[in-house]
Amino acid sequence: MNLDTLRTICMSFPGATEGIKWEDHICFMVGEKMYCITGEWGGVSIKVTPEQFDELTEREGITPTAYMARNKWVTIAQFDKLRRAEWDLILRQSYDIIRSKLPKKLQNELG
Repeated sequence: MNLDTLRTICMSFPGATEGIKWEDHICFMVGEKMYCITGEWGGVSIKVTPEQFDELTEREGITPTAYMARNKWVTIAQFDKLRRAEWDLILRQSYDIIRSKLPKKLQNELG
């Protein structure tokens, strides 16, 4: 897993966009709402379910995201902290969680 593979996965979801925020953070969004944040600094932050939050933060190299932990975001320090299948699943789930909070009209437009 690397940044290019992460980008390929994130951009494969319907309506996904990519942008830069805070000068150097690469953000993957749906409906202008972020579901994955990364950058040259190496970590990846994603939204997870409450159950996943507890499970994942017990693993080495995965911590609650600063300022976003109350919203169940975790930061994965390095790409090798998850297997490829886990990345595929967790990125899709993060996308789905954020997408589900969008207005129904926008969700329908995304397909």
